[in-house]
Amino acid sequence: MDTKYNPNQFEKEIYEKWEKGGYFKAKVNPDKKPYTIVMPPPNVTGYLHLGHALNNTIQDIIIRYKRMAGFEALWIPGTDHASISTESKVVDKISSEGKTKADLGRDGFLEEAWDWTHKYGGRIKEQLRTIGVSCDWDHDSFTMDENLTKAVKRVFKKMYDDGLIYRGNRIVNWDPKAETAISDAEVYHEDQVGHLWYIKYFFEDSDEYVTIATTRPETMLGDLAVAVNPEDPRFKDKIGKNLILPLVGRKIPLIEDSYVDMEYGTGLVKITPSHDPNDFEVGARHDLGQCVVIDTKAHIVEGYGKYSGMDRYEARKEMIKDLEEAGQLEKIEEIEHAVGYSERTKVVIEPLISKQWFVKMDEFAQMCIDAYENGEVKLIPDSLSKTYMNWLNNIRDWTISRQLWWGHRLPVFYTDDGEIIVSEDEPDENGMLEGEHVTQDEDTLDTWFSSALWPF
Repeated sequence: MDTKYNPNQFEKEIYEKWEKGGYFKAKVNPDKKPYTIVMPPPNVTGYLHLGHALNNTIQDIIIRYKRMAGFEALWIPGTDHASISTESKVVDKISSEGKTKADLGRDGFLEEAWDWTHKYGGRIKEQLRTIGVSCDWDHDSFTMDENLTKAVKRVFKKMYDDGLIYRGNRIVNWDPKAETAISDAEVYHEDQVGHLWYIKYFFEDSDEYVTIATTRPETMLGDLAVAVNPEDPRFKDKIGKNLILPLVGRKIPLIEDSYVDMEYGTGLVKITPSHDPNDFEVGARHDLGQCVVIDTKAHIVEGYGKYSGMDRYEARKEMIKDLEEAGQLEKIEEIEHAVGYSERTKVVIEPLISKQWFVKMDEFAQMCIDAYENGEVKLIPDSLSKTYMNWLNNIRDWTISRQLWWGHRLPVFYTDDGEIIVSEDEPDENGMLEGEHVTQDEDTLDTWFSSALWPF
């Protein structure tokens, strides 16, 4: 007899007996009180991590306890299609074969994605079985199943008809590797050493100047104004005068806006509406317009001389060198600041104005605020309430469209005249829908638009 217990010798066989014996199955039973857990869906193409091991173990303990306590206990398993994660894996695979998404086309790429899903999708389920979860595998679901896809379309249309979903030009978190917009929830921040570059902006036809401090000098190509706080007495006689944008030569006005913090940096802020969410709001208030200078691959756009075509960080180095040579770089200060990264591709995100689909968040946020304030929701520990309220009070509308092919395609169609039709139905073989010839939106939905519906 072995002196040590070896789980590999027993546990797989035991689990197979449990599963074949139907011990995890639940049925409608009027003699028992029902109890249900819906498993938070792990990514179909991923691996289990410690978080999955912890939350599934807790669910397993609860469901087994309820089963033994006489409840008709059902634990529903399932997996999530993980659009950006799966797509990046498939892109890497076809890239290693010398192909691109464009080479395959949408249908060809989706065939590759389904092949990948079928090949690796069973891995998560086998891992769940290995840790012994007692879920009812007859109820296994996948977020791209036909019935769930129909439900996603139905909810999108209802929210659109209710005025909760809209299409608009706003600043989004742009992932330049995946070339898609992502939500705030898909961005993580890392504290790291960076720099504040102090740059001289001269007034038109004058030797006088103001100094701007920025952590992202490459965006200055898109500056449309410089702003000061209305309460700041230092620049009262300069408001409305033009400055000459360094390296570009464009005239930009000095404006007043209460957004500016007089105590930070030099008390002046360069306003780049197309590449910063706060500047976007300032630009809208002062009708400054837009000026996109960084493209979807994080390269400088055409029209900016030698900088055009450069990666944003290459351009930064060149611009700093040129500012120094022109005598317009006053100083460089080392700082620590938080830098936003894409959770899936690990590249630094680029704030970028883009036409996307959004969910309005103000009503939802207010419901959550009210629930906390009237005691319906309690936070443990209560010290988290400050973080909770700060997040809700400053929440931005949720970007739900993704420039990806894997996922639930938006149920949005455009007529030849540009009219928008949101429909659960598909066009007929002639591309006709509601009596109009239509083209479907190319974008897919954020995975979490679908997965947030999972419990329902």
